[in-house]
Amino acid sequence: MSIVVVGSINMDLVVRVKRHPVPGETLLGSDYETHYGGKGANQAVAAARLLARPTPPKSAGPSPAPGVRMIGRVGQDEFGQQLRNALKREGINVSATLPIVAPTGVAFIAIDEEGQNTIIVSPGANHRLRPEHLSPAEFEGARVVVLQLEIPLETVRRAAELGRQAGAQVILNAAPAQKLPDKLLSHIDILVVNEIEALGLSGVKPDSPEMALEVAQLLTEKVPTVIITLGEQGAVWVSPQGRGHQPAPAVQAIDTTGAGDAFIGALAAALCEGRPLAQAVAHGCVAGALATTKTGAQSSLPWREEVCARLEL
Repeated sequence: MSIVVVGSINMDLVVRVKRHPVPGETLLGSDYETHYGGKGANQAVAAARLLARPTPPKSAGPSPAPGVRMIGRVGQDEFGQQLRNALKREGINVSATLPIVAPTGVAFIAIDEEGQNTIIVSPGANHRLRPEHLSPAEFEGARVVVLQLEIPLETVRRAAELGRQAGAQVILNAAPAQKLPDKLLSHIDILVVNEIEALGLSGVKPDSPEMALEVAQLLTEKVPTVIITLGEQGAVWVSPQGRGHQPAPAVQAIDTTGAGDAFIGALAAALCEGRPLAQAVAHGCVAGALATTKTGAQSSLPWREEVCARLEL
C-alpha cells in the first residue's frame, strides 16, 4: 500500500448564489446539487487519480494503479452507500471504511459568482472514528500517510503515530483551522496550511509569498517541513533542504471547492513516487489550479495526464 488517507467522507450539498448572505439575510439560490466530498475522501481520490496511468474511460469507472487506502466511517444510509461505492470505482481500497449506525457526514456549500465558497459541515459518522478503530496492519507498507481535521483530534494523533511506526512520511493538512497540540505535531513530517490556518497557528497573516515564507519558517519550530498554500499565488515551502515559492498556473476559476484537496492529493502522490519536495509542490499547485476550472469537489479533481501536460512531463 503506497498512500493511506485517514479522514472524513461527506456528501456535499451545493447551491449557487449571486453573493453570500450577511447574518440574518435570506437569499434565493440555484437548484441544489449533490457531489461526493469530505476532505479525506477528496484527497484519497486526488491521490489515486494522480497515481493512475490509464486515461479514464468514458463510461465505466477508472482503474487506477493500486496504492490508496481510505480509512473512515459512513452511515448505514443512502449517502453512505453512494460514497463508499464511488471510492471503490476510483480504485481505492475501502476495506477500512465501514458503515455504522449514524448519519453520513454532510457539507452544505454555497458558491458565489466569483467562484468563492462558504462551507458548513455536519460531521455525522466521521466523528465516530475513534483511535481504537485504527489497526497497525492498515498502515503496513505505506509510504505516505495523509491526515486532516474533520475527524476527532485524538484519532488524527493515533493515525500519525501509526504512520510513523510504519515508516511512512506523515502529511497533516490542518483544516479546518483549530489549535493543535504539540503531541500531535511531534508525529508530523509535513504540515500544509492555507492563509487562514497559518494565521491561526502563528498569529501572523501571510498576505504575500514573502510573508508566507517567514510564517512557514516560524512554524518549522514545530514541524520539520511547512507548506503554505496561497490560492492563485501558488504556495511556499520551508524544509531542512531549503525554501521556495511555486507560482500557480493562470486559469479561469469557476469553483474553488476541492482545490486544496487536489493540492494535497497531488503532493502525496508525487512524494510517494519519490519526487523532491519542490517538484511535489509544483504538482500540487497545478492540480489545485485545474480543480478550480470545474464544479464540485471530487468531480473537479484532475487526472495525471492533465497535470503532467501542464508541467510538460
